[in-house]
Amino acid sequence: MSSSIAPAALLFVLVSSPVFAQAPPPEPPKIWTESFNAGLALTSGNSDTSTVNLGYEITYDPQTRNRIKSDGLYLRGTTEGELSAQRLALNGRDEYRLTQRSFVFGQMQFLRDRFKEIDYLVAPTGGVGYRLLDSPRTMLSVDTGLGTVWEKNTGVDVATSGAFTYAEKLTHQLTSTAKLTESLSALHRTNDFEDALFQFGVGIAATVSARTQLKVELLDIYKTRPPSAAIVKNDVAVIVALVYKN
Repeated sequence: MSSSIAPAALLFVLVSSPVFAQAPPPEPPKIWTESFNAGLALTSGNSDTSTVNLGYEITYDPQTRNRIKSDGLYLRGTTEGELSAQRLALNGRDEYRLTQRSFVFGQMQFLRDRFKEIDYLVAPTGGVGYRLLDSPRTMLSVDTGLGTVWEKNTGVDVATSGAFTYAEKLTHQLTSTAKLTESLSALHRTNDFEDALFQFGVGIAATVSARTQLKVELLDIYKTRPPSAAIVKNDVAVIVALVYKN
């Protein structure tokens, strides 16, 4: 009896040892990532205001040299029942990595802002960029490009010009559950370099669950030469939104 038990026990020990045990295969990297966010702010008392924001971010990354990303944001605000803010911004970008840190890109920007009297602004551009920092916790990149811009303002014809762009973007993982983001971009007309559109954003996203985050973000859009003197050059929005990530 003991002679038959010993080989079986030895076989069990060998199979269960680290040498023979097979670890589960690692999960393949996600090619598609999507996130959608929505927020609502209400105030009452001396004034009644409400602000709605909707946004998305979609990335296609087949883990090769090429990565495609699209994002958008819609803002709508009312004060005392009157519309006081309405903006739609859409961006699409295709990056191709040349080296570990350098890349070329092509992008398309669209902006519609009722209260800046921008019926639409369309700017296809392309250029080069470089990642100054590229680690699991921190990513900092800069880029510059050239292209064309078409801008249609309320009551006037479409203005067409060459475009010169530059941008900087930072993401930093503060903790295992909180991430800081910051970005700055500029779009200049080549036929009038002083006519420019600047966009700045800084925010913090905190994990709520495996697929949800709470995001607080400040957005600043500055137009050096608005269509009329009655339009304020600078618009600032504070966004609080719940983000769902897939």
